[in-house]
Amino acid sequence: MPPSRPFHFLGEAFLLVGPLIASVTIFANSPGKLFLLLLVPTILTLLFPRRESGAYLPSALTHSRTSSRDATGSRNGGYTGIIHIPPLPALTTYRSHMLLMTFICILAVDFPVFPRSLAKCETFGASMMDLGVGAFVFSQGVVSAIPLIKDPRHLTDPLLPKLATVLRKCSPVLILGLLRTISVKGTEYPEHVTEYGVHWNFFITLACIPVLQVLLHPVMVHIPISLLGVIIAISHQLALSVGGLQRFVLEAPRVGVISANKEGIVSLTGYLAIHLLGLSIGTLVLAPTPSYFRRRLQQLAEPHTAVPRPRTPSSDSDSDDDSSIVPSTPTPKSSALSLRRENDKTATELCSYAILWWVLLGALQLFNVGGGISRRLVNLQYIIWVAAYNTTFLLGYLVLDLLFFPSPLSKSVYSPTSKLKMHPDPDMLKATRHLKGRDTGEGGSAPALLEAVNRNGLVLFLLANVMTGLINLSMQTMYVSDWPAMFIISSYALAISAVAWTCRHRRLWRF
Repeated sequence: MPPSRPFHFLGEAFLLVGPLIASVTIFANSPGKLFLLLLVPTILTLLFPRRESGAYLPSALTHSRTSSRDATGSRNGGYTGIIHIPPLPALTTYRSHMLLMTFICILAVDFPVFPRSLAKCETFGASMMDLGVGAFVFSQGVVSAIPLIKDPRHLTDPLLPKLATVLRKCSPVLILGLLRTISVKGTEYPEHVTEYGVHWNFFITLACIPVLQVLLHPVMVHIPISLLGVIIAISHQLALSVGGLQRFVLEAPRVGVISANKEGIVSLTGYLAIHLLGLSIGTLVLAPTPSYFRRRLQQLAEPHTAVPRPRTPSSDSDSDDDSSIVPSTPTPKSSALSLRRENDKTATELCSYAILWWVLLGALQLFNVGGGISRRLVNLQYIIWVAAYNTTFLLGYLVLDLLFFPSPLSKSVYSPTSKLKMHPDPDMLKATRHLKGRDTGEGGSAPALLEAVNRNGLVLFLLANVMTGLINLSMQTMYVSDWPAMFIISSYALAISAVAWTCRHRRLWRF
């Protein structure tokens, strides 16, 4: 079915967005009923026989092994080919679901149909909306790994030009944050100053984090990004507990600009740690193999090892997805095969990280470090909690993709009905990319609507904030009964999805 037809959009919106709305409103307190309702059509769908599209024969097995040596160079890790990283449907689905839940919750929280248990906690506590803020920063960190994977030498480029570039890119977000502050104060829009402060807001945080990341580039060459994130998180917790910042945030009167925005300023270091932990996960899931970026970074750290700079991708790529990197010139078959992902190895390493974060969170709670999870402080427990949840969710999407949706873009293609591990033929791979490319509107195995939401996530986030403000100014949402509220929330989500669908073939804003 061509995804350009209107009823295809309505079908995807009903199947993909509808259950998300129901899960945080009328079925929030009875998830078992929603599970059963979704289980029936899922079973019926699985009972239908799949149309066979042809199996990939192991005709390129020898060729693939030879090309792997050609593209990765000698044993010292020298790289001689062009980086070609195909889209990762698991990452697209993860980011799209996170964005859609964010869009829905920022409006639904203003209606009584949204349970208060899911709303943000005042100081200490863990709720879905508390997790959503951290997940947004974490996912931005994941896709920020793209330029580093393309060329690790970006870390050693002159600092001032990089800083000027990132300031230019982040300035629109900063301006939007300032405009939001002015509009909120001018319209007396209801707000909680304990979230970020009197003048600070989430847009200002989003604008500051990339600048801080660039300042840390020289350090990333010598210290693993995940370790750097943990070091910053521990330092932030020490500043809260030992340095007195926690008492300052919770008890100091708002008598100046800094104290008026103490939550936003103090939490910035914690959000930077979350961003770096997401960045480290991005270097695992977006690279061809989990160890690919680490090996190239080791070369970069060696003073006498030359790391060639790969050719720059053109702006007219096969996909505008955040998780795709496409070369500007035709890629040799050897490079194309050797740099396809090994998602089975990636899933194994993600599992290790997920276990590590959960064990660490358990230890922190056992010894009551920081007093509990606090989004307001973005303390160590909150940082590790966000990392554990998002790593686990991304692992789950990746495992489902491996088990049920084997992709020809993966180096190892698994059949759902066979244990045979096969290598795709390069000609078949080329044909598959042509059929699933821009001509059909499908950038991989992720549903077209999720691809569209992921492509323009930040623009849609801005649109959702504007629409939420307009709806709150036009009615007293706290007095709206459940079914009228459901109609308003559903219409709002459908409108945002329609904008995403309309703009699915182009990137509206690169951040």
